[in-house]
Amino acid sequence: MFYGLSKLIKRILPKQLFYRGLLIVATPIIILQVTISLVFFDSLWIKTNKGMTKALVSEVRTFIDAYDNDQNNKDYIIVMFKDYLQFNIKYEENKKIPKIKKERWFSPIDRSLRRELKSQNLTFFYDTSSYVNLIDLKIKYKDGYFQFFIPRERLTNSSVRLFALWITIPALLMIGIAIIFLKNQTRPIIKLAEASERFGRGESVEEYSPSGALEIRKAGYEFERMRKRILRHLNQRSEMLSGISHDLRTPLTRIKLQMEIIKDEEIKKKLSDDIDEMEKMLNEYLQFSKSTFTEKNEKFDISELIKIIVKKYNLENIFIKQSEKNIFTGRKSLIHRCLSNLIDNSLKYGKNVTINQYVSKKKLTLLVEDDGPGIPESEYDNVFKPFYKIDKSRNKTKSSVGLGLSIASDIVRSHGGNIELDKSGMGGLKVKISLPI
Repeated sequence: MFYGLSKLIKRILPKQLFYRGLLIVATPIIILQVTISLVFFDSLWIKTNKGMTKALVSEVRTFIDAYDNDQNNKDYIIVMFKDYLQFNIKYEENKKIPKIKKERWFSPIDRSLRRELKSQNLTFFYDTSSYVNLIDLKIKYKDGYFQFFIPRERLTNSSVRLFALWITIPALLMIGIAIIFLKNQTRPIIKLAEASERFGRGESVEEYSPSGALEIRKAGYEFERMRKRILRHLNQRSEMLSGISHDLRTPLTRIKLQMEIIKDEEIKKKLSDDIDEMEKMLNEYLQFSKSTFTEKNEKFDISELIKIIVKKYNLENIFIKQSEKNIFTGRKSLIHRCLSNLIDNSLKYGKNVTINQYVSKKKLTLLVEDDGPGIPESEYDNVFKPFYKIDKSRNKTKSSVGLGLSIASDIVRSHGGNIELDKSGMGGLKVKISLPI
């Protein structure tokens, strides 16, 4: 039960730090203001109004009793109540007291007045809403009724409006100040998150300047140190591989020259094939290890890029299903390399290739399918490992060094996307690429 309640609360609570912080600050202020307001209305305003209403009804009752008992000075009694109690009194003879059409149960004034008049066993009519500063009260007397026009201030304390105003304005002011301070505190976190996201996608990130609270500054400093270490490692790797490439090409070139003096054509062909395989392995390894951080992001039409890639093959067995135009922001040359690797793999092991492209839920999805032998489901994770080969039906040729899918996966993930393998409807392998747009 508690787990379900905790799960429900987590689902209701806001997800962003700014709104959670605002909730932490605003909730106590609102609860405090509501509590103070309830205490004020219950202990001061309602009880005060009740006492004022009770006194007023008693004065009305006193007037009726005095008017009824004094047969000679009735006009004097009316004048006296007008001068001293601010009652405007008029006797309507031979008139029926009207009925209250609609009682306002939500009004504290109406509730208090109705309760006190009933306690005095009076037949009455009152109207507290028709006049701004007056209350119309009618009390049955003999064949007619007395009409009292009573100042509203005799029934209610006008300070309640000022109290409500002064209790609301400071609360709103405090919440407004809290919003400004919370915005300033969460801005460095958002800035750090955006820089981390861009760097994780392989984009070029300028030197990050930490700001904000001490803990956020510390996280920013550590992020900047990590970024510099990664860039230094990537640069060292690129320089090392460039040196290896240069060193290995020199002996390979000497071997090619020495092959010319070999007269046995069979041995010569075997050596030539081995050298070609070594060169291909070296080139693909360098391509896989090349840093993607040197590439710059740009906006381009990925639909047009797919057409250009397919046109390069000049084959009729590559089919395209895509929308007319889809603008994507990324490293164009890397996306070109990724799709080329996938199409090369499909053509290597299958006869027909289908490329499907669509956009849904702010994601660009690319599907590359073939009718080849496919890959066992147990090998889906392994084929993304560098230099991993399946010694089964798909390993038909020595020209593969096991880097095609590794390079494609590296490029997709550097763009913040995801790559998955599945069984194709054509009988072979389906590669699904999802990229954020």
